[in-house]
Order: sequence, then structure tokens, then C-alpha cells
Amino acid sequence: MSNSDFGLIGLAVMGQNLVLNVESRGFQVSVYNRTTSVTDEFVAAHPDKKLVGAKSLEGFVESLASPRKVMIMVKAGGPVDAVIEQLIPLLDKGDIIIDGGNSLYTDTERRDKWLGDLGFRFIGAGVSGGEEGARKGPAIMPGGPASTWDVMKPIFESIAAKVDGEPCVVHIGPGGAGHYVKMIHNGIEYGDMQLICEAYNIFKAAGFNSAELGTVFSDWNNGDLESYLIQITAEALRQRDSETGQPIVDL
Repeated sequence: MSNSDFGLIGLAVMGQNLVLNVESRGFQVSVYNRTTSVTDEFVAAHPDKKLVGAKSLEGFVESLASPRKVMIMVKAGGPVDAVIEQLIPLLDKGDIIIDGGNSLYTDTERRDKWLGDLGFRFIGAGVSGGEEGARKGPAIMPGGPASTWDVMKPIFESIAAKVDGEPCVVHIGPGGAGHYVKMIHNGIEYGDMQLICEAYNIFKAAGFNSAELGTVFSDWNNGDLESYLIQITAEALRQRDSETGQPIVDL
């Protein structure tokens, strides 16, 4: 038994980067992936990290300190339920399961009741920031019992992005509140992306070239429209292909 502080199931890129983020904050992390070769390769690629690779769920659970803190990073829907069903007979009452995927908030409400009735603790946490954010600091939107949030708070606050020194994580509320807020967040983000596309189309129809558009978006990013999406749009519009010298967006 290695008594890891935290465990994560699902080693796609988001999962891997979250693991490295947690480990970099001084925590030992156990990892498990259904395809065991992925686990082996990930751990082998980071020999200097405090990582414990498990070849079975049983070994994974045994490697965790009590109360166990298990984060699931798999595809939303049925796969989350399948992992939970496999974990239930292996965990002890009071252990914590965290769903860090983009689950529908009503599914999170259902899982919260299901696991609560069995004596387990559950958090549905929206995680925003993509692959880079997962590694360097995401925004986290946890929902679930306040007492469970108190247990997870040190880890979540340590890995979250910081703005003016404050971590970008706060307990949203009970049940599916975290995943509900993440759903709203995603809707706003996709709406912003559509507006950017429409603005791009209008300017292109008016005869602006990509370099000029890059300047427009860069100027916008220095004013009230400042945002990450505007910033990366300006950067993308200015990128040129190394072989042709043409703007990448025009190829």
C-alpha cells in the first residue's frame, strides 16, 4: 500500500495533465486506465514524479489513503456509471468519487443520490481550461455536499488557476450545481465563438485580409472585449504557413 493522496481514472490528455498538475502541488497520485499500457507508458514517461500506476481497479483503490479521493475523467454518460459501478464494491463508506467530465447535471443529481444512499460521497465538478488549463491551472466548478467540498478544497484550490492570487474554484452548491454552471459556461463560450465567426465573415465580406483582421481582433482585445477567445483569434489570424508564407486560415 502506497497511501496516495489522490487517484484518477482515465488517462486521456485531460486526465494526464490533471494528474501532473496535482502531483506538482506536492501530492502523490495513483492512476488507472482501462488500457493498462497507457498507464505504464504514462508513469514511465515521468520517472521523477510521485505517481503510482495500477494495473487493476483493485490495486488502484488499495493504493489510496483513506478517505479515498477518486476522480473519474472518462466520457460523459454511460461510461461514468460503468466506472462507478465497478468502484462501489471496492470502496468504503465515506470515500469520495469526483466526476470531472462534462456530465449532464441531471445525471449528476442522480449519481449524488445513488451514491449518498450507499454511504459514499460524490462531487460533480466542471473543469474548464482545456488541456493546457488542466496542466497549468483550470477553473473548477464543484457541486455536492459542503462537507465533501471541505475535504477536497486543499487539492482543488492548489491546482486551480489563480487571478489576483485567488484560486478559480468555489463550492457552487449541492447536487448537480457544479455541472449545471459548467453547462451554462459552455453555452456562453459557444455563443461567443459563433459571434467571433460572424464578425470574421462580415469583415472578410468587406474586403479585409487576414493580417488586417488580426489587427482588428488584437485591438478589440485591448478594450472591453478583452478575452481569451479574442486573444487566440487574433493570434491565429496572424499565423503564417512556413512554406507558402500565406495566412494559415486562408489555406
